[in-house]
Amino acid sequence: MLGLRTGIFLLCYVMLHSTAQPAEPKRGSFAAFDARAKAGERLNVVFFGASLTWGANASDPVETSYRAVMRDRFEQHYPAARFRFRDAAIGGTNSQLGVFRLERDVLAHHPDLVFVDFTANDGIYSDDPETLASYESILRRLATTRIPVVQVAFPFQWDIETAKLPTMKRRLAHRTLAETYGNGWGDAVTHICQAVDQGKFQLNDLWVTDGVHPHDPGYREFAAAAWDGYQAAVKAKLEPTVPARPLHASTYLTQRRFRLSDLTALPDGWSKGRPNLTSVNHDWLMSRWLDDLVVARNRKLDAKGMPGQELQSTQPLRLKVEATAILLFGECTADSGKFRVKLDGKPVTGKWGQDKDSDLYTGNLWKNGNGFLLYEVARGLDPSIPHLLEIEPVFDRATLQECKIESVCVAGGKATVAPATTSQ
Repeated sequence: MLGLRTGIFLLCYVMLHSTAQPAEPKRGSFAAFDARAKAGERLNVVFFGASLTWGANASDPVETSYRAVMRDRFEQHYPAARFRFRDAAIGGTNSQLGVFRLERDVLAHHPDLVFVDFTANDGIYSDDPETLASYESILRRLATTRIPVVQVAFPFQWDIETAKLPTMKRRLAHRTLAETYGNGWGDAVTHICQAVDQGKFQLNDLWVTDGVHPHDPGYREFAAAAWDGYQAAVKAKLEPTVPARPLHASTYLTQRRFRLSDLTALPDGWSKGRPNLTSVNHDWLMSRWLDDLVVARNRKLDAKGMPGQELQSTQPLRLKVEATAILLFGECTADSGKFRVKLDGKPVTGKWGQDKDSDLYTGNLWKNGNGFLLYEVARGLDPSIPHLLEIEPVFDRATLQECKIESVCVAGGKATVAPATTSQ
């Protein structure tokens, strides 16, 4: 009888442990990633950045961009691994928007390794404290979640001159951040400067269409620098480190991307909608980056949900904001009209996207196509004071026009957004 009981116990023990879930693999170091890849595990790699990450002017961005070359290198170096490579690059944007995209476009994919761009788009010669703070916020959040990162610094054609390297304030600041946070450092700027000095190629070999985006040979050099940065990090056994205090301003350590579709009520003329399924450039296809948005139109919708001929009034969208910085993120279309933004009753002026001596933001940035809408509204606000934010469409009544905004992005202080009361 005892033997039977013992046998049943052992059988149950074996069955229980044979069906138990495997332990969560160790994350947080380049050595661990390297070991897991060699062991044939499934791994997610995300490329986060702008058009140089996407591969603009590559003959085939899916196959000849820096991302594609890196994909090939990883698969060749780790033949047993099962990789999933994710593109998280929107051309023409920088780390100030990246802060608010990180959760949806990077962390949601459960990355085991992330390559971070933005050095060029943040301004390689600039040490603007706002974008240094936003860039560091991205690194800090990734380090806090124990995800190894390779920071990459990509050049434009006019950056390739060895004598200019010491003047590239942001490149130097980003390298310091890499050292501080235990990240890899893939410096394609220095890499290409040295190659040109050694006569390995001419600049026209790498940039054949414009001075911003290289062609396939240039992207291969970008990938060579990124790969060197990754391998050096593995060799040094780097792992994410979170310093007690950030090196730059703490503004973007608290942030929120407030989706306007979450509002329970919208003003007259506004409704919930979706982004378009076409765009000027593939990396500007906003259905990739926006799940929904709100739309203001100067025409009422007909029975089929299409804008008809009947005019309608559009009222301002009014919100209470407690933050230091405010951005608007959405979609520009061929039908987009202009709009005004007021902060505490005063029109916002002097911003990119506004005509000279005008307080109107241009809605139709991309003429006959669709693409991203990204505007800075304010920085340096007092976050302890509630601010009234008003978004007021200013449409031409003679033609169909619209305004499409997905979110109000706020950072600093409480970083909160809420509907404004009638008394505000």
